[in-house]
Amino acid sequence: MDKSIIQLVDELPSDNITVKVLKALDYVAPGQWNNLVGFDNSIRAITGETNPQVIQQIRDRAVILYHEPQRGYQAAIKLYQTIDGADTAMATAALANKVGEKIGFLSFLSKITPKADVTQTIDLVLKVAVEIIAFSKLNGIPQPNPQEFVNTLTNNYKDASLMRMVALVCLDGVLPLGPDFLSKIQEVMSGTNTGAIAQNPLFSAINNFLPGSNPSDKVGFITQGFNSVQGWMNNLVSKTGVTPQSIFSHLGNFIQMADDNLDFVAAFLDQTTNYYEHTGIQTVARSLILQAHTLVKQEVQEQQSKPRAMKTDSDRYAEGTKVEAWDSDEEEWYEATVEQVKGNRYFIQYTGYDSSHNEWVEEDDIRIRDRNSSDDGEYRVGQKVKVWDEEEEEWYSATIGKIKGQQYFVHYIGYDSSYDEWVDEEEVC
Repeated sequence: MDKSIIQLVDELPSDNITVKVLKALDYVAPGQWNNLVGFDNSIRAITGETNPQVIQQIRDRAVILYHEPQRGYQAAIKLYQTIDGADTAMATAALANKVGEKIGFLSFLSKITPKADVTQTIDLVLKVAVEIIAFSKLNGIPQPNPQEFVNTLTNNYKDASLMRMVALVCLDGVLPLGPDFLSKIQEVMSGTNTGAIAQNPLFSAINNFLPGSNPSDKVGFITQGFNSVQGWMNNLVSKTGVTPQSIFSHLGNFIQMADDNLDFVAAFLDQTTNYYEHTGIQTVARSLILQAHTLVKQEVQEQQSKPRAMKTDSDRYAEGTKVEAWDSDEEEWYEATVEQVKGNRYFIQYTGYDSSHNEWVEEDDIRIRDRNSSDDGEYRVGQKVKVWDEEEEEWYSATIGKIKGQQYFVHYIGYDSSYDEWVDEEEVC
């Protein structure tokens, strides 16, 4: 089962070789990239929201949006993951080729692996193609449009998206192929026939994503995509003066290699980093959070314009939504799917149970919870929970506002803040 967007963002590393490499490239695009990790933290950083309930609403809405196939969020993630996964295998081949060239008694390796320049060229142009396709999916463009992409790249790309393209130029262009990498790529592409490109493992990995009905059409799109971004790439190199040596210098804090082996460094980085997937997840998360935030704000405005109308989560808990429902007899949350909605009541099908258990539940007894990110049993800020009141001998719905150790500061839903209080973990479900 594919991981949820919540889990993908929560599992992003705060510090590994990929993060170090991206931070080292900050000198090319100063201050553009911040390694945002953790979904709730990303919501706060991107939207500026601090209210736990609003953050929870954005999170819940994002979960729903992510699973709507027409929006392209999952498809974009798949593209970023696929290109990085296939790239690792290609980098291994490129590294073996470089070893064969440099070390005499291993020269047989260079005879059985692709030439590194050819491998690197195909790697770069296919990453450009993937970027154009993912951009189109995230922006609701039915057919990938290289010109529309490069216009946005020139004028609006920033944050993780811009850093991904900067890393592409530096790590897949300048470092392995040299300052004249653009002319080298043109030379390789013009001297490589369609059949050779189509047989490349990286091409095969993303073949189904490429527009076109045959290999010739697909390679034509790849070439068109690269041609469209050449000007931007050339301008970036000219403006920043980036060179293989300057890149190597900034990477030198954690990679110890002689500077006459820059081609080894490039192949090594391709093999050990996943900057495309890492920044791709951050790009999708940003787009998803901004869209969810917009929708949540619209809902709040609509509710405010109708002060007498009872607040409802019917939009969030639409038919087909995966939820958790509270069973007051068992005093436990159970996974379920919303089958029908009537006002603030929801007819649900419990996961793993036959239809005889289907029932109507109130809004107070339903919530969206990302199971993947909280399977460890821990609670998080903004989560909707049930809190046991010993005096009343009753469960009350609440949201968690703060956490300290095994104590939780909760706000009771439907009550003003004077009732907010700290409760122990055993009182929360």
